[in-house]
Parts: sequence; structure tokens; C-alpha cells
Amino acid sequence: MRRPKAKANDKLMAGIDLHGNNLVIGVIDQDGTRLMHRKLDCELEQVEEFLRPLKPRLQSMAVESTFNWYWLVDGLQARGYAIDLANPAQIEQYSGLKHSDDTHDAYHLAELQRLNILPKAHIYDAELRPVRDLLRRRTNLVHQPKSSPKHTERRRPARFRLPGVSFSDATGQNPRLKCGKMV
Repeated sequence: MRRPKAKANDKLMAGIDLHGNNLVIGVIDQDGTRLMHRKLDCELEQVEEFLRPLKPRLQSMAVESTFNWYWLVDGLQARGYAIDLANPAQIEQYSGLKHSDDTHDAYHLAELQRLNILPKAHIYDAELRPVRDLLRRRTNLVHQPKSSPKHTERRRPARFRLPGVSFSDATGQNPRLKCGKMV
């Protein structure tokens, strides 16, 4: 079976289904015809190599907002690609469709982008992301059932730990710590 060819002046859209160690890119034309797809490792150079021949005609791309989208969106934006972040919580998934794999997910994102109905998430500036991540983590901790502060501090990622505060400080066991201040 021959792959359909897009006309030379057709605008293209791409959808990217992103995972922890790989991604799938699906490319469609302005009529919704599926043109090509490829499964790649999560390496920006591989993604750029695949997209480079399409760049002049590539109108936009959509990537699903997962836990690891920062590197991809930042890298593609730095290389001049138009990319939107899809809000997966608001995407109605495949009602009535039989297929549900990574390739179809990528094409689905491209189709939503083509139809201009992709629910978008905000792309935060790289400088603000650590604060946002910290606030999200704090919100999750506040809404968790009771757990010991020692356990909570140990589970906190290193980038969110307070400098100079040990696990024992978090439990109030450090005799040099009075009302949150070192004495």
C-alpha cells in the first residue's frame, strides 16, 4: 500500500505522544490525511532530525502534558517550532474508536490541533516552573492524610529541600532548632 502524499503547499500538523523513554510523532495534512509517523527515543536530536524536512510546512504541533514535557517543548521552541501543550484532563478520548495505541494517540492530538479544538495547557516560563512544581507538591502534601513530618521530608525531592535542614529538624528533634530558627 502506498503512503499518501501531501501536496507541496499543504500545511502540516503533528501530534506527539510522549512517554518516559520514547515518543511517537504522527503527521497529518490540512485535510486530515495521515502522512507519516515514527517512534523515537526521547532525544531532542532524533526529534529534530525527523521534523527538519517538514519544518517549512509544519504549521503547529501538539504534545500531551505529561510529567516530562519540559525538555521537549523548550528544545523545540528554541529551534523555532510552533508547539502547543495539550491538557489531557480535558481531551475526550476516542469515544467509540477501537484503536488505542501510541500511534493513534499521536494522530488524535494532530487531528485536534488541525480542527482547532485542542484543549491547551499553559506553558510556564522555565524560570517559574520550579516554584510551580514546589507549590503543586505542597498542595499534594497538605491534602494527604496524616503522615509523619520525618517521612514527608525524606520523600521530598532534593531540589525542594531546605538547605541546612536535616530529617531530624523536620521532626523537631534537633535541640538547636527552636520555633524554626537555629539557636
